[in-house]
Amino acid sequence: MVITFPHMGKVYISVKALFDDLRVRTVIPPPISKKTLEIGTKLSPEMACLPLKINMGNYIEAIKEGADTIVLTGSCGPCRFGYYGVVEKDILKDLGYDIEVVILDAPKTGHLNFINNIKKISGYSSIPDLAKAFRAAYKVTLEVDKLIDLLLYKRARETRVGEADRCLASFERMARQVHGSSQILDLTEQFMERASNIREERGFKPLTIGLVGEIYTLIEPYVNLNIESKLGRLGVEVHRGITLTDWIKTHLSLDMKYRQERKTMLAKAEPYLNLCIGGHAWETIASTIDFYEKGLDGIIQVLPFGCMPEIVAESIMPTIGTDLQIPIMTLSVDELTGEAGYMTRLEAFVDLLKQKKGKVI
Repeated sequence: MVITFPHMGKVYISVKALFDDLRVRTVIPPPISKKTLEIGTKLSPEMACLPLKINMGNYIEAIKEGADTIVLTGSCGPCRFGYYGVVEKDILKDLGYDIEVVILDAPKTGHLNFINNIKKISGYSSIPDLAKAFRAAYKVTLEVDKLIDLLLYKRARETRVGEADRCLASFERMARQVHGSSQILDLTEQFMERASNIREERGFKPLTIGLVGEIYTLIEPYVNLNIESKLGRLGVEVHRGITLTDWIKTHLSLDMKYRQERKTMLAKAEPYLNLCIGGHAWETIASTIDFYEKGLDGIIQVLPFGCMPEIVAESIMPTIGTDLQIPIMTLSVDELTGEAGYMTRLEAFVDLLKQKKGKVI
C-alpha cells in the first residue's frame, strides 16, 4: 500500500510524520501548480468547487508517482465536501485507475468505523503504536502552526522584504527530505529560531487584518493566491480565523477546555447565525466578530466560488460591517481568478484601512 492525500496548506507535513512513524509508504503530491489545476479542471464537473478540482489534480500527479491508495477526510451537513470522496472515486474509476479511496469521517459519526479505517491504512498497527504516532503528528501540527504564526508576525515587520517567505520555503523543502515526527520537530525548532532572528523595522505598527472563510481556501496558499504573503508585503499583520490545529481539536481532540472556548466563540455569532449550516460559515461569522472585539483593522472573507455555506455567510457580512463599523471585503476564487485584479483589490482595501486609521498612503 502506497498512500497519498490531497494538499491543504501544510497538512502534508503532519500526515507525513504520522505515516513515517507507522512505517507506511507515502507519496506526497507535487506542490500545487498550474498543471495541477489544469488536470483537475479537465476531469472534474464544471460546477464543482475549486478544492475538488485541485484534489483531482493532486491525485493524478501522485498516482503517476506510484500511489495506489487515497486517504481523505469526510464531512457531514450541507457542504458538498461530504461527497467529494464518492465523486472523486467514480471519476478515477472511469479513467481506469484501480485506486482505493479511504474516507476518514470524524469519530463522532462512528468511532468503530474511524478506528477500523485507521488500522487499515496503517498496516493494522497496534493501538499503542497508533496512539503514539497520532500524538506525535498532533505535536507536529501544533509546532508548524506556531512557526506559521511567527512568520505572519515577522512578514509585516521585516526589514528585508521576502525573508519570511524564504524561511518558510526552506522549511517546507527540508521537511519533505527528513523522516519521522522526531526529525520534523527538530527541523521546526531550528526554523523557529531562524524566524525569531528575522530583523524587524523599529517602531513600525502594521495594520491588522483577520482572514475568515472556508478552511481549504484559507489554508492553501495556491488557492488563495498567497494572500498571507501579499498582505504581509503590504505591511499587514495577518490573523487566521481557522488553522489546522483548530480543525484537529474540533474533530479529533478530547480537549474539553478548547471545546468550551470554541463554544463561547461560536456563541458570538448568535445575533446573525446561531447554528451550523455546513462548511465553516458559522466560524466565519463568529471569527469576524471575535476579530472586531480584538481590535483588528479589517476582515477579509475568502471562499471558493459557489461554496454554499460561505455564500450564506457572505450575505450576512455587510450587515456585520455596518453594525460594527469595521471594513469587510469578500474574495471569491476559482480557476479563472486573475492575480492582477486580485492584487488590485487587496491594495485598494489596505489603502482604505490606512485612510480610516489616519495613516499616510
